[in-house]
Amino acid sequence: MILDFLKFSMRGIAHRRMRSWLTIIGIFIGISAVVGLISLGWGMQEAITEQFEQLGADKITISPGTSNFGPGAVFTTAKLTEDDLKVVMRVKGVDKAGGILMTTSYVEFRGETKSAYIVGLPVDDSLEFLEETQSYEVEEGRDLRIGDRYKAVVGYTLAQGDFFKEKVAVRDKIIIKGKEFKVVGILEEIGSRMDDSSVMIPIDIARDLFDMENEYQYLIAQVEGNKKPSEVAEEIKKELRQERGLKEGEEDFNVQTLEDLIQSFNTVLGLVTAVLIGIAAISLLVGGVGIMNTMYTSVLERTKEIGVMKAVGAKDRDILTIFLIESGLIGLVGGVIGCILGIALAIGITQFAASAGLGFLEAKISLELIIFAIGFSFIIGAVSGVLPARRASRLQPVEALREL
Repeated sequence: MILDFLKFSMRGIAHRRMRSWLTIIGIFIGISAVVGLISLGWGMQEAITEQFEQLGADKITISPGTSNFGPGAVFTTAKLTEDDLKVVMRVKGVDKAGGILMTTSYVEFRGETKSAYIVGLPVDDSLEFLEETQSYEVEEGRDLRIGDRYKAVVGYTLAQGDFFKEKVAVRDKIIIKGKEFKVVGILEEIGSRMDDSSVMIPIDIARDLFDMENEYQYLIAQVEGNKKPSEVAEEIKKELRQERGLKEGEEDFNVQTLEDLIQSFNTVLGLVTAVLIGIAAISLLVGGVGIMNTMYTSVLERTKEIGVMKAVGAKDRDILTIFLIESGLIGLVGGVIGCILGIALAIGITQFAASAGLGFLEAKISLELIIFAIGFSFIIGAVSGVLPARRASRLQPVEALREL
């Protein structure tokens, strides 16, 4: 019986081919947008979480400013200094600590000048520890060493000719703020254009060049093996508040563990993804209205056909089932096409992002997402067809045959 209903519904859709396809468009646009956005959101979440995990679960980051958002947010121009680093280093439970300086500047190579991202690393006992927290490997040459002065390690893009017209090789010279630096290492490709176009130099030299004496962009602390990062982070907050003369809740600095970083990122990404999906879902609502309109028209056009079926013994639930299956099939076809287009959209954006140096933007396609999207589109179609199907099932045979 169900197979007969299915065949009958498919014939009805095929008979009104143009109208059915126009209705399906409203469904697959929404489904493709939802599938594409969720795939990209999941992929980016996984990629950045992986980057955070490379920092290490036993690491704590301290940055200036506040991570609070909303009406109560406090925005500050506070800085981290050498005194703050000393406070962090003497906190019980901190094994090692160091600071990193970051800025942007023009870099000159063979007469060509471009703006690049400058990272200042301390070339002292904390150098090896800080390098472990950075998600990069040296492809050619070496890292900075203790005692280096006018030496530099450059990013992959900057070195390979995609930044300057000519490639930058180990032992070449680059100029920053009028000072000549010898390139001692080239990094492997990271995937972010900003990172791949960066230049790492000794922090003392960077401070002199950019007049940023006694300043850090952020500090990193490593927790002793038997201590909990969250407890040590709270102790760091307490000591920094005392050092700066601040009350709890008035912090002009931000202390985060790996779990805090991942949670903050997931919260922001989840909010952005939800808003985008909500916008895309509007097209699904429009598509559902389109299915309802199509099915009402179908009922009007097939009034005589319904009357004949009822006259030969078809029951109300049989008519209801036929029209529900037909509207559900429209949604199902739209869902299948939408999934295909959504996957293609996500992969296309990923490839474009990779070519633009945004390697962290990846798509994660899951079978569960595809099944959910197809099932949801079928439900949208079936629900949109409920009212037209009820109207069709309640038609009286005599009245239906009399109308046409």
